[in-house]
Amino acid sequence: MRANRQGRPDPHSASYPSVSETGASESGAPRSERPGAPGYADVVAAAEWLAGRVVHTPLVRSRALDEHAGVRLWLKAENLQHGGSYKFRGAMRAVGRLAATGTAEGVIAQSTGNHGYAVAMAAAEHGLPAAIVLPVDAATTKVDLIAATGAEVHLVGTTVEERLDTVAKLHAVSGHTVIDAYDHPDVVCGQGTATLELLDDVAAAGGRLDAVVVPVGGGGGVAGACLAASREETPPRVYGVEPVGCDSLHRSLAAGTRVTVPPAPTLADGLRPSTVGELPFGILRDVIADVLLVDDQAIAHAFTQAVFSAKLLVEPSAAAALAGALALAAAGGVHDIGVLLTGGNVDAGSVSTILSTYQEVSA
Repeated sequence: MRANRQGRPDPHSASYPSVSETGASESGAPRSERPGAPGYADVVAAAEWLAGRVVHTPLVRSRALDEHAGVRLWLKAENLQHGGSYKFRGAMRAVGRLAATGTAEGVIAQSTGNHGYAVAMAAAEHGLPAAIVLPVDAATTKVDLIAATGAEVHLVGTTVEERLDTVAKLHAVSGHTVIDAYDHPDVVCGQGTATLELLDDVAAAGGRLDAVVVPVGGGGGVAGACLAASREETPPRVYGVEPVGCDSLHRSLAAGTRVTVPPAPTLADGLRPSTVGELPFGILRDVIADVLLVDDQAIAHAFTQAVFSAKLLVEPSAAAALAGALALAAAGGVHDIGVLLTGGNVDAGSVSTILSTYQEVSA
């Protein structure tokens, strides 16, 4: 593991503007906003705005899971969020601020599933049309959920580059605003509110976290976690978790610049972006403690533990966070770990496959 990184984001960072612009990302896709990086104050502002609009999801403890891990695990059950994922926080914040301008005509988003569903839900709530671009191998459950909101669904290729190309074409025709899955400050701050709630609820229960573990796709959630944790005088160490072979953030931190990684097959379908986002990387590169790599066996083991010990049905991408937490616990030196269980949109076929391939029944 790399040595812990020093420094923290400035908790007094000025709020970024919400003026919509039409720029272009490094990939060539249109980008809806190009403000400065957000700070802790922006996560707080997002939390205040989202109050009553999102679920304050429960903090779950499991004696059996604690005994198995040998540490205290504090599970943030975002699988119980609107839309079944913490992605709803960022999407609702981004679409809500856009809608408030009175100039929005529609939104476009690409993702492997949860962000697209969240944007589609938020757009429907604000009366805006939405076009969602997904890979052709997106989970059927997520495709059906998005279609049910009334959004247009475009199934394109298997890589993020193919999806971004389609987003650019849709934007060129409609002019609708792109809500990026992770290179968007409102998305980062909205997702950061989950970690903010986690810290508040642990403190209210008389605990104090040594570490917070967050699964990494494009990095928006873990960047938001770094911003939320920066308020503490001695902040908990924030760890990202990536599947083996889908480790853009891990390699990018080692290289000091963003590295593209052709995604490998993984149970965690939501953690397959080939490159960590530019905005998240800029936020977390000097403050994240480390990135933990987990394989499918570890993810399946954690999934089973979540189901049978914590009684929580989560998706494999969320189980990856628990797998990382279990690995961190086994390494020693920690006593209280916050685990962001980011979503629960898993189809019955995947549940059956995991439980039959990795047979384990936990008391």
